[in-house]
Amino acid sequence: RAALGMVHRHSPGSTRKLTLGADKGYDAAEFVADLRQAYVTPHVAQKSRYSAIDGRTTRHKGYKLSLKHRKRIEEAFGWAKTVGGMAQTVYRGVERVRSRFVLTMAASNLARLPRLLAA
Repeated sequence: RAALGMVHRHSPGSTRKLTLGADKGYDAAEFVADLRQAYVTPHVAQKSRYSAIDGRTTRHKGYKLSLKHRKRIEEAFGWAKTVGGMAQTVYRGVERVRSRFVLTMAASNLARLPRLLAA
C-alpha cells in the first residue's frame, strides 16, 4: 500500500510509462496489476516459482539492465549492514540515524576508492 501511495504521489494520473524497481517481496499479482493500471512498468525481481512478472516485462533489455543496477545498489546497503553496523543501530532519532548512515556510506565509498582508481 505504501509503495502504491508513493507511485501515485509522484506521478498522479501520468500517462507516460514509468518503471519501478523492487525486490522479490513485491512480486505479487495484485501489486503488479496495480502498477500496470497506474502506467508503471514493474521491474521487480522475479520469484523462482509463481511469479507475477511475465514476458511483457522480462523480454526487454531495460529489465535486465534494471536488475543489474539494483544489484549494484543493494551491495552498498549490504556493506552498510554487515561492515558498517547499520543492521541494528544503537542511535535513536531520525537525525542521529541519518548522520550515522551518511557517515557509513562515506566510509563505504572510501573503502571502494582504491578499486575505483585502479579501474
